[in-house]
Amino acid sequence: MSIIQEIKESWGWIGIDPIEVVGGNEFGNLMIKDSQGKYWRLCPEDLYCKVVANGREELNCLSKDQEFLEDWYMQALVEQAKEKYGPLPDQMKYCLITPGPCGGEYAILNINIAHQIELVRFSGDLAKKIKDLPEGAHIQLKVVD
Repeated sequence: MSIIQEIKESWGWIGIDPIEVVGGNEFGNLMIKDSQGKYWRLCPEDLYCKVVANGREELNCLSKDQEFLEDWYMQALVEQAKEKYGPLPDQMKYCLITPGPCGGEYAILNINIAHQIELVRFSGDLAKKIKDLPEGAHIQLKVVD
């Protein structure tokens, strides 16, 4: 399955109609252009996919914003992950084992490696399941075969 199709299936519930992935980072975040020319950031570790620019001009401005760039590249955490796991194989990304909204910390003990498609799928599915929970609600994840 293509990454665009996976975004449609896993995140379409929020209203995104993706046509192109225009960028990504080593933690599986994606910058996605939609059919209306808007740009969305899919952030698997924080379980969101939201519009960050309404067009190319806004995206160009965002690409110069130091706060955004620091958050996007996550350099300190990437360096720790590279030290622990080495370079990433093709289509693999670093990820938080437990996503931030579920209590996961941005710490090396909470980092592993996963395939980009799995990150899109897992984050979209989990975000949909917890979207209506109040802030601070307790959740329990069950792994089933």
